[in-house]
Amino acid sequence: MTTNDINVDVAVVGGGGSGLAAAAEAAQLGRSVVLVEKNSELGGSTAWSIGSISATNTPHQKALGIKDTPDEHFEDLGLLNACYAGRDNEALRRLLVDNTTNLIEWLTSTGLVFMGPMPEDPHRYPRMLNVLPNSRAFPYHLGRYCRKLGVDIRTGTSAESLIEREGRVIGILVRTPDGEEYQVLARGGVILASGDFSGSAELKERFAGKQNVAGVDPVNPGATGGGHKLALELGAEVVNGDVVRGPILRFIPPTRPSLLLRLPPWRLLALFMRWATRNLPKGILRPFMMSFLTTALGPSPELFRAGAILVNKEGKHFTDDYRAPAKETAKQTDAMAFILFDQSLADKLREYPNFISTAPGIAYAYIDDYRRNRRDVFHTAPTLDRLAACIGVPADNLAATVQSHNEVRGGRRQISQPNFYALGPVKAYVVFTDGGLRVSAGLQVMREGAPIPGLYASGAAGQGGVLLEGHGHHLGWAFVSGRLAGRNCAFAVPPVARRNNLLSE
Repeated sequence: MTTNDINVDVAVVGGGGSGLAAAAEAAQLGRSVVLVEKNSELGGSTAWSIGSISATNTPHQKALGIKDTPDEHFEDLGLLNACYAGRDNEALRRLLVDNTTNLIEWLTSTGLVFMGPMPEDPHRYPRMLNVLPNSRAFPYHLGRYCRKLGVDIRTGTSAESLIEREGRVIGILVRTPDGEEYQVLARGGVILASGDFSGSAELKERFAGKQNVAGVDPVNPGATGGGHKLALELGAEVVNGDVVRGPILRFIPPTRPSLLLRLPPWRLLALFMRWATRNLPKGILRPFMMSFLTTALGPSPELFRAGAILVNKEGKHFTDDYRAPAKETAKQTDAMAFILFDQSLADKLREYPNFISTAPGIAYAYIDDYRRNRRDVFHTAPTLDRLAACIGVPADNLAATVQSHNEVRGGRRQISQPNFYALGPVKAYVVFTDGGLRVSAGLQVMREGAPIPGLYASGAAGQGGVLLEGHGHHLGWAFVSGRLAGRNCAFAVPPVARRNNLLSE
């Protein structure tokens, strides 16, 4: 024990969406809560996301006369997960779909604003809601809400280990940026809401090594699987650790965020934006949306089927472009490549169905959208030599690549008509990992078939085998499981401790 050790009812590890939901729920029930976040700001992977949540029976659906049910959502999510038949945790899937209606009501009550619902196959009804003005609204509003409830939020503070006594987790050992260590002792327990392990080469190698993703960069470098590691040290188990979203191709991020991502997450602004999406002509809204979409998305596979090819930083064609181009790109220098095509294809990339990128249910991005919004990844020149100079690849290699491509038979579109184009670099990323700690229906972390007393997990750390394919389910699970874990941990506080805590307030 040190003089800086503290005693609380609930300790939360992680300040992303799931951790903030857990802390808020416990604090709403009158418990004292400390939340530690290793980064200097709240948000985690939630703040990196597009910001979509798929939910049923929302006011947004009802306004359109849509009659939806959790049972139908459960079935449709099963269709999305069909490629992993037999591996889904249906009990946790049930928790998710049964709690999305109340979730949207709760999130809205904290000041968040959503637009939608948007359609996405194979959902039988539009369910996907998108937060406005951007995903930074989640930590902004939930952080304010937690502080209003009295949650002690400590950023720049990492959880170093779990403290276990007589088989029960009673707290965490934490470290500040200057190296100071102290204990946070929690009467109800500890909630691990620390995100996935897409940024941990060690855990990716351990659980998904056969997929050769250990060295592939994550979208969120801070997703290092800290909670997974803490629980594994106590004998916990990871489920579906080999389910990895990636490698996937994305355009490298711009040096400056898009206009949409720079907007402050104010409620009045979000309300105006929702009004605008419903009332302003699409011609006015579209350029604004494109500034976001061309930043957040990657190339569609249809682009390669239409005739574009990938070349690496040496100017060489390294894949057939159809089969797993992202995996092959991950093996190239800096895991980067350029998308190469000529004027004949460029002329087609101006209207549906010939698009470069898409966000389901929102919009399609075409060549002129990238010309306007992503000059850093848009390159064109009248000759291959000049294009090679634009993108910094050897001109002789690029010329040889194009000549070889044009000589090969098989119905592929030739690259021969000036101007010539290159989009990129595109880079292979791991977007997220779906391997979570095995948990009970009450979100308690399991060890050798039994819950570890005092230890809970939520979000990606507590995914527990539930599969979350499609848009809007990872964020939905983060918030739903966070709230449930916060509630269950709060009720685990001994009655005497609860009474003493209330008397001290």
